[in-house]
Amino acid sequence: MAFGIFDFLSLIGALGLFIFGMKVMSDSIQKVAGNKLREILEAMTSNRLLGVLTGVLITTMVQSSSATTVMVVSFVNAGLLSLIQSIGVIMGANVGTTVTGWLISQLGLGKFSIASMCLPIIAIGFPMMFSSREKLKLWGEVLLGFAILFLGLNFMKEAVGGLQNEELLSFVKNVDYAGQPYIKQFFIVLLFVAIGTVLTIVVQSSSAAMALTLVMCNEGWISFPLAAAIILGENIGTTITANLAALIGNVHAKRAARAHFVFNVFGVLWMLAVFPFFVNLIAGASVDIFGADPMKTATGIPAALALFHTSFNILNLLILVGFVGFIAKVVIKMVPSRSEDDEVFSLDYIGSGMMETPELSILEARKEVVKFADIVRRAFKYVPRLVTEMDEKKLRYYTDQLEKYEDITDRMELEISSYLSKAAKGELSSNGGHQVRSMLNIANYLERIGDIYLEISRNLTMRKKKKAYFTQEMRDRVAEIAALVKKSLDLMVENLEAYERDIDFAKAEELENEIDETYKRLRKEYIKKVESGKFQVRSGVYYSDLISELERIGDHVLGVTESLKKDNELIVEE
Repeated sequence: MAFGIFDFLSLIGALGLFIFGMKVMSDSIQKVAGNKLREILEAMTSNRLLGVLTGVLITTMVQSSSATTVMVVSFVNAGLLSLIQSIGVIMGANVGTTVTGWLISQLGLGKFSIASMCLPIIAIGFPMMFSSREKLKLWGEVLLGFAILFLGLNFMKEAVGGLQNEELLSFVKNVDYAGQPYIKQFFIVLLFVAIGTVLTIVVQSSSAAMALTLVMCNEGWISFPLAAAIILGENIGTTITANLAALIGNVHAKRAARAHFVFNVFGVLWMLAVFPFFVNLIAGASVDIFGADPMKTATGIPAALALFHTSFNILNLLILVGFVGFIAKVVIKMVPSRSEDDEVFSLDYIGSGMMETPELSILEARKEVVKFADIVRRAFKYVPRLVTEMDEKKLRYYTDQLEKYEDITDRMELEISSYLSKAAKGELSSNGGHQVRSMLNIANYLERIGDIYLEISRNLTMRKKKKAYFTQEMRDRVAEIAALVKKSLDLMVENLEAYERDIDFAKAEELENEIDETYKRLRKEYIKKVESGKFQVRSGVYYSDLISELERIGDHVLGVTESLKKDNELIVEE
């Protein structure tokens, strides 16, 4: 029977239906879970076992290792997970994704096929999708996705059946693995590992690649050892999704994605060394468990392959879970920091767990507040550069950096406030209570400064689009007030680091007064220049807004100092 273009399209369509069903089911389960998945990830500590179990649980729930790894990469990018924590979750995701193989082998290709139940399942799920209750509607989508997934699998079986006599693919069916010497077997396995990698990269879904492999095995196309080799390749190919997601992320996100790649590739390498022995071991276990020898019976391969996939990933996890720190060092060398900006996207001192006492928690929070202030101080350098820089590429970079820093300040303020609120629920001394209130105020002021950075970035971007250019005199005036603001930010960080020791409140107030006086003088000059026609009105508006925003930064910096001063005075009184 000739395999024509229509048959080829039928196979691709069946694969597409399977992927679509998987996506609908996975997305709907994530929505049903709501924020629980994120809460599970956020609640993680540096405990490796907890991280691994989290990865297994979430991937089993959403039936997509790609969804888990992409979520992990985005959390690392936002600073919610450290590199060490992310590696544990990714390891667990590799084990969780093996559940898909069991579902397909037992429900789709086993003695009991769920294909006959797909239409009744759709009949139940479809009306649920029109429910006014959101949860019921989402569960309807889950059922619909589940049914479509197995319908796609059934169509895939039919489409693959049409390829049985196709000469073009005879080389796959006729590859003689068992009768070859060890060296030749090794290169044959390498070839099929490459096929599995490419297949997964092309379909962008390890579950879909796994399904296609299982169907081909069930139809007698591929022997068990070669199918196992394809599965190893799929383990490498699936890492591409996370690496693509990390392309737009920071250096930490890229490292998390590379860790996924390193973990999976290392697993494939050690498995290649013991491949013949391990395949025979799984084949023997399959005879005992399922009563079918995958080396002799094609229908026995899917279950054996699911067992191989799960056993391999669990063993790889057990071997490498103790080397998480080493993997982290490797990926840090693979993806070095390009600049200091790459090193500011995580909480260093506080996490979801509290210290033994609320007072110790306050000490940790204070360190985080100092780091927060230092981030705000360092971000300021991009503000004057936006005024003087003419290169479009650099301007875009500065704008992106300020937007990124604004997001970081929002996140840090939220995390620090949440942490301090938990600490405040404990038994705090009067002194501790004052410190909590002071740090909450300081975090709020720092977050507002981040908001002003974003306002400045957007206003100056709009100025560029409107072609409202600053004169050299305007730039000089901006540089003058910006230099004072920078001094006040530097002093703010010094005072926070000093805390109860050598805090220079007088100098902080003096700098703020100087910023205010400079702003008033520049404002008067600006009005006179506009009235005399020396400043263009459009450029003048952006200039006026900019110096006003710089003055507001000075106000918030003083707010930080005043909060610190008030706290210090209360401590002295007690």
